[in-house]
Amino acid sequence: MNILSPSILSADFRHLEQDILEAIDAGAEYLHIDVMDGMFVPSISFGMPVIKSIRPVTDKTFDVHLMVEEPGRYIDDFADCGADLITVHAEACKHLDRTIQQIKARGLKAGVALNPATPLCVLDHVITKVDMILIMTVNPGFGGQKYIPEMTEKIAALRKMLTDRGLETDIEVDGGISEDTIRTVLGAGANVIVAGSAVFGKGDIRGKAARLLDIMGEY
Repeated sequence: MNILSPSILSADFRHLEQDILEAIDAGAEYLHIDVMDGMFVPSISFGMPVIKSIRPVTDKTFDVHLMVEEPGRYIDDFADCGADLITVHAEACKHLDRTIQQIKARGLKAGVALNPATPLCVLDHVITKVDMILIMTVNPGFGGQKYIPEMTEKIAALRKMLTDRGLETDIEVDGGISEDTIRTVLGAGANVIVAGSAVFGKGDIRGKAARLLDIMGEY
């Protein structure tokens, strides 16, 4: 199943509820929530209070992407404020398996994210334990970057790895997604698509999300 996960990092925070509802009205099933700590990535975004404040707006899946050092410290906090799926970076966890167990213990779906230069082999001993794998198609920390072409091969290799093991794990992609690049990642095997400025850029949120969903419906 192909799923659109608009990234609220690109939304207008003066009208955050309105922007969210427009994306959902177009058919988005997830909301991608980027949490940045200024350590793992240079930027600082937002945290638990913002997530808690928008939780009553919708019952759609809160796809929380933790770009923070040692995210295991905060799993309970993000679970309590309304996360449905928590994705942590393999590069940020000293004990990745333990962090996945923490997420699962709260009854949430667990994801693992890989930066562009991180090889797929780091997944070897956790791949059967996660619900989703996030391939970063830009270097994390800033919106509006261009898609890294070499990530197409990485997505395809991951899909083959999952297929060979009989796994139906979701592959999410995040970074540089537009009407021009979405076909590339879908064709390579991704099925959860994060789109920031491609949805929440200036004007017509509903229409832009609907166009992406129309393309996704072809795959």
